Amino acid sequence: MKTVIMAGGKGTRITSIAQDIPKPMIPLCGKPILEYQIECLKKNHLTDIIIIVGHLGHIIKEYFGDGSNFGCAISYYTETEPLGTAGALYKIKENLSDDFLLIHGDIIFDVDFSRFIEFHRTRKGAWATLAVHPNSHPYDSALLVTGTDNRVIQWLNKEDPRQYYKNQVNAGLHILTKALLSVIKPLSEKVDLDRDILKQLPADGKIYAYPTPEYIKDMGTPDRYAQVSADIESGMVRRRNLSVKQKAVFLDRDGTINKLNGFITKPELLELIPGAAEAIRKINNTGYLAIVITNQPVIARGETSLEELDVIHRKMETELGKSGAYVDDIFFCPHHPDKGFPGERPEYKIDCECRKPKPGMIFQAAEKYNIDLAQSYMVGDDGRDVEAGLAAGCTPVLLNNAGLAGFVETLFEEKSKANV
Repeated sequence: MKTVIMAGGKGTRITSIAQDIPKPMIPLCGKPILEYQIECLKKNHLTDIIIIVGHLGHIIKEYFGDGSNFGCAISYYTETEPLGTAGALYKIKENLSDDFLLIHGDIIFDVDFSRFIEFHRTRKGAWATLAVHPNSHPYDSALLVTGTDNRVIQWLNKEDPRQYYKNQVNAGLHILTKALLSVIKPLSEKVDLDRDILKQLPADGKIYAYPTPEYIKDMGTPDRYAQVSADIESGMVRRRNLSVKQKAVFLDRDGTINKLNGFITKPELLELIPGAAEAIRKINNTGYLAIVITNQPVIARGETSLEELDVIHRKMETELGKSGAYVDDIFFCPHHPDKGFPGERPEYKIDCECRKPKPGMIFQAAEKYNIDLAQSYMVGDDGRDVEAGLAAGCTPVLLNNAGLAGFVETLFEEKSKANV
């Protein structure tokens, strides 16, 4: 599979860091951004690379040459005038493989691309698969709204109105098919692939989102540049690659993240516990995955629908995002074994393996994200959370009056003492 790296940007938001080099050549901990990208591609055996250059592109060519010194084969396309992502791809379409990887040249990532490629290839008829991930500022990021099978049904740019949303941000990594290029005609003006082409296509059902908690960050502002530099130095970037065993904090929902308010059957009833968002933000910063594990018998009891539960969870993610916090995934059990409720749904009235205190949801998460359960925690306010954690082989934590904030403070103290 060929890889195209878009490296022609000027980086107008980060001129305080560097003004006389292309944005992808800005050094981080002694190496240019592009070099980190190429090293990750090489680890994943993606060594056939086309770099699209423009502004000060000769600096990139002189540094990387034909790629032989970096274990890759690198060729270049030089924009004499800005064409936008779509226009540049149209110009090189004859040199592309049937499926190809497209990367923005201003992001730092460490990704297990084999998972990404396999996901794309199992989506029959897909024109594009875009990596998405939660971030700390979803309110000003482009979001992808997905339906069944991770099919994209709506594309929200950061200026588009939104109410409750899943923190599912377009990360800047794409797998595209050459069939997509058939909708791109010869262009006389700059056209952006995401905004002008892909955003118009969800109705066709040919775009998919690949969710991943791996490290993918745009370092286009001085603050983000500083954070990415710190994450490289601490080893955070490499540790989040899903080929590496992950650590997680599994979180109960009701009574742990949101206030107990009876059964939460509509989004208006969900209210975060004070301090919960800040605690989850600290978990995010440790490199642990933050994964919700919640029983939701309201589905089996017929008190709410799967669609309404999705809105409830979107509200939770929206409220967390306002404080710079996010969860990496949500696993819920819709079952309830007891019968006799008005309006109950018989298909969910079963004795399942996922309802806590059974550990099924934890095992599902561990398999999906390559989690080392012995290095992970199950945190909740109920004895069933403790039992589920013990059954899964996690360290169980029963919250006291200090709540989630108290647990996180204790965790930080322990890690600090252990120099982790």
